[in-house]
Amino acid sequence: MNKYHKTLDSILRNGKIQKNKKGSIKYLLNQRLHLKPLDLLNILEGHQVPRNKLKGELKLFMGGERQTEAYRDIGVEWWNYCGSILVNSYPTYFEKLPPLIAKINKEKRPSKNYVLFLGSTDAESNQQPCLSLIQFQVDMGKLVLSAYQRSSDASLGLPADIYHLYLISRKIDLPLKSITLTLGNVHIYENNIEATQQLLAGERPKFSLNV
Repeated sequence: MNKYHKTLDSILRNGKIQKNKKGSIKYLLNQRLHLKPLDLLNILEGHQVPRNKLKGELKLFMGGERQTEAYRDIGVEWWNYCGSILVNSYPTYFEKLPPLIAKINKEKRPSKNYVLFLGSTDAESNQQPCLSLIQFQVDMGKLVLSAYQRSSDASLGLPADIYHLYLISRKIDLPLKSITLTLGNVHIYENNIEATQQLLAGERPKFSLNV
């Protein structure tokens, strides 16, 4: 059982029940996923993620693309509920990532913490990023990437976020040492519990998107 699957299993076994406007969830607070390259390989090779769609999505994010039609054009349908434009969402913050990556690659300073903040709280938003912070540090010539996620849908969103962070790490001209995610609230929606159990049993279930 890889570390991602262990997180799912822990939620199913130990999670508390909470209701919100999207439905009922089983959740844990302040969980941590520390992933070394081998852990990433085990997760990404052993779990289905729509790699091409996520690569295209990240490219559009980093280009500052806010029109949801552009995402539909590459097969990404999960932003449709936001209307025609992503307001104060991922593109607003990820468009700052290319110059930050260029700066890291130029400097590679071990004494400096390079940080991308996401999701200001004083602006109108139709989809505030669940990912709140990405930190890049250089440790003995290797990249240490840390991220804080205020909220994480463990069944659908978490694997995609892990893959996005992996793709981002590959844009840094340093070997990757680790990616660590701190998950403020990581949860499984009630309508995805059975599918999660099937996934842990080795099946390939279909999950429901909760928006």
